[in-house]
Amino acid sequence: MNNLPLAWSHAGPSMLAAFLASLVEFVEALTIVLAVGSVRGWRPALGGAGLGVAALALLVVVLGPALSLIPLQYLQLGVGVLLLLFGARWLRKAILRGAGRLALHDETAAFAKETAALQGAADLAAFMTSFKAVLLEGLEVVFIVIAVGATGNLLVPATIGAAAAFLVVLVLGLVLHRPLARVPENTLKFTVGAMILSFGLFWVGEGLGLAWPGEDWSIPVMILVWIGFGLMLVQMVKPRVQA
Repeated sequence: MNNLPLAWSHAGPSMLAAFLASLVEFVEALTIVLAVGSVRGWRPALGGAGLGVAALALLVVVLGPALSLIPLQYLQLGVGVLLLLFGARWLRKAILRGAGRLALHDETAAFAKETAALQGAADLAAFMTSFKAVLLEGLEVVFIVIAVGATGNLLVPATIGAAAAFLVVLVLGLVLHRPLARVPENTLKFTVGAMILSFGLFWVGEGLGLAWPGEDWSIPVMILVWIGFGLMLVQMVKPRVQA
């Protein structure tokens, strides 16, 4: 579709989008795994998490090559529309939270809630809780990795980004043994929402045969535009203080 030098202009953003999105999802999964480990022990917690990671890896291996069987134009259109919907959801929530209309996600509170729920649970239930947490949070990671990577032959950079996020969260979890409450989750979701929307718009345009100015270099520009638009909306939807 594009020559090799230009391909790296969205290889970088695709890797970064996969990394940031995966970081958010893996942080949320880590909170539940840590809750399981602290209440029921690390064997069911790590066993369930490991099975979840294996299931996600298998999904990427199966779905990645299968997408190559779909005509490129239809793949670009389909993935582009899904990315637009997905990115809009992320950016909308980030805008509402940034404006104070929605409460910020609190990993410490989530940890306390999961810990209380796991009191008295059997080992199998704890194992399944850990497995479902990793699987469900990871499904969004798989979608983003495949969506931002497969349509532009950039599945490897996107996978590297997601794997790097997994390693970062894993290491921090092993070292700290507590939820990563200081991760600026809403800022990450705001940025990722802008990036995913940009990829979605780009692929829809490509699928419709539009010629983007600057080709692949239009993606970083669109990301900046979406970020600026989102920041403007944050100010617009903030509750007005009554004098």
